[in-house]
Amino acid sequence: MSGTTINDFEYRHVLGADSVHLNVAVGGDGHPIVLLHGFPQTHLMWRHVARELADRHRVIVPDLRGYGASDKPEEATPDTYSKRTMALDIVSVVRELGYEQFSLIGHDRGALVGVRAALDHPDMITHLGILDVLPTMDTWDVLHGVDAAVAWHLYLMAQPKGLPERMIEAVAEDFFSSFLDAWDPSGTTFPPEVRRHYIDSSMHAVPSIVADYRATAGIDLAMDRADRKAGAQLAMPVAVISQDWGARLGFDAAALWRQWAPTATYQPIDAGHFMAEEKPTDVTAFILDLVQRTPA
Repeated sequence: MSGTTINDFEYRHVLGADSVHLNVAVGGDGHPIVLLHGFPQTHLMWRHVARELADRHRVIVPDLRGYGASDKPEEATPDTYSKRTMALDIVSVVRELGYEQFSLIGHDRGALVGVRAALDHPDMITHLGILDVLPTMDTWDVLHGVDAAVAWHLYLMAQPKGLPERMIEAVAEDFFSSFLDAWDPSGTTFPPEVRRHYIDSSMHAVPSIVADYRATAGIDLAMDRADRKAGAQLAMPVAVISQDWGARLGFDAAALWRQWAPTATYQPIDAGHFMAEEKPTDVTAFILDLVQRTPA
């Protein structure tokens, strides 16, 4: 890696939905795999995994809208940062790059975009991989009482536009640093320049990051509930790798995922939230195993 780019990857600004351009790193050849990052990160979180996958796959690594070097449109309506819109960004980018089908792997926020992409565009997503998150509806349903304090930031950023943005901007460096510290058990996952990149990128994107989270408490939740009522399911191969949050919060993550994807596999990992950086070899193996499965 050199600075804040992935070595040997080409960088492009590619058109997504609604005239929004995404910053996209592309490398390798073969069946395309899209890697979507989480919070408070950028595409750089995939720097180790992407290079390993590029030995045998075309690897496409965007900054999500509102993050990193991608466009950050103002939250004009609740749909501006809905996962449906963010998923359409990814589908549009992949088509611009010349592909009609691809595997999609998402971590945290990126995984929520991935789930929505797979529900809305099932003919395009051949495989879906999920790192350390639950679907939107299930996330809210499993948070109860004082145990919900682990997700305090979800409630802060769910508030109406204005106050949460001002509160976070007042202590932005401390706010974003706190997650990098709390979710990194070893304290050694991030080289100083990578940590600085995540903090600086997030500090320059407070309104769009809050808008992304606010959507998860509103329009995204409504979409999930509508899909559950309609019986929507994910038919492509789905695999989940996660910390064992269920043991602490009292839920069965594998069972929750199988309500959306009956044949999903679930794999616990002895790592922190930032597993793609902490244990990239394990995460790469997880992805390669998934994409070798025969699509339904």
